[in-house]
Amino acid sequence: MIEIGIAGKPNAGKSTFFKSATLIDVAIAEYPFTTIEPNVGIAYVRTRCVCRELGVECDRCVEGWRFIPVKLIDVAGLVPGAHEGRGLGNEFLDNLRQAEGIIHVVDSSGSTDEEGNEIGLGERDPIEDVKFLNEELEMWLFGILKRNWSKISRRIHIEKKDPAKFLTEQLAGLGFEEWMVRSALKVVGKPVHEFRECDLRLLAGELRKVRMRMVIAANKADKAPEENLKRLIGLDEIVIPTSAYYELALRIASKNNYIRYLPGDEDFEVLKPLNERQKRLLDRIRDFMGKFRGTGVQSVINRLVFEVLDYIVVYPVEDENKFTDGKGNVLPDAFLVKKGTTVGEFAYRIHTEIGESFIYAVDAKRRVRIGEDYELKNNDVVKIVSAK
Repeated sequence: MIEIGIAGKPNAGKSTFFKSATLIDVAIAEYPFTTIEPNVGIAYVRTRCVCRELGVECDRCVEGWRFIPVKLIDVAGLVPGAHEGRGLGNEFLDNLRQAEGIIHVVDSSGSTDEEGNEIGLGERDPIEDVKFLNEELEMWLFGILKRNWSKISRRIHIEKKDPAKFLTEQLAGLGFEEWMVRSALKVVGKPVHEFRECDLRLLAGELRKVRMRMVIAANKADKAPEENLKRLIGLDEIVIPTSAYYELALRIASKNNYIRYLPGDEDFEVLKPLNERQKRLLDRIRDFMGKFRGTGVQSVINRLVFEVLDYIVVYPVEDENKFTDGKGNVLPDAFLVKKGTTVGEFAYRIHTEIGESFIYAVDAKRRVRIGEDYELKNNDVVKIVSAK
């Protein structure tokens, strides 16, 4: 399952975002370091189920929408100087190493200082919060590289090792792949044994960009000054105005059957009589959703998975004519796989033995046989034929 980290300074609304996406009870309070140990829960990406395209009915989607699980990790708030041990320091950064992507929750209202303490609305520039997270991640990587750099660079130079391959081995515990390291080294553009400290810092920055890909949730957008949102959206990043508080209110109301709402919808339907306080809140939420096409929470998750991390959806079946598994369930499973994954690699995802004994596959939409090198496309429906 894809693992996504939720990062940001204390009191930016990370735990509210986490709870709104997972409906897991977590501590939410208006003071720094409410979250000490990382919270882990299941959220979902939302995508059109292929059943409508195929003209069949399945019981795994809701109104034609398929919700596919991803793991969210809400880590403790990060304060400037964390790479030097401030706040919860490297413990926070270590909790992010397993994440494939990061949701950076930023207080777009500017009502909390750099350490998460309450200040006046608009007194803090949220652009500074974006910069400081990137800098802390880069300095953390820089510290790891610098620790053994003289030994590493000497071995690469003397033993004539491939720098990208050797560095990838050294950084394996941080989830780096060889292409990431090779790409970062290319930007620096000089032999590793000639690196000065500034070159090592540049390398750390490039490694951060290719490994720790993120989407910025401009949270508390329901009370953010318009200028703050404009400046954030103007960044060369994916920035989505978000109100985790509004999303949480909608999900709780939906759970209690007061409204009809699916995560990611741009509106909702009231199902029960409401008191005046509830009406006023839902009116404010509806105005916000009309302006930003939703609360932003589902959009943040979807864009990170599909746009930034390049995942597609693939449906495995056993009967390519009825699109069912062995028990007759229509389109029972939906897998998130990286764009570029071959059907042979996908067979291993389903089960190691199926991958090892792969014979061929069938594209169930086109009713044609495909080989193990076939590159899967979004919403492909495939049957794997193996000796097992």
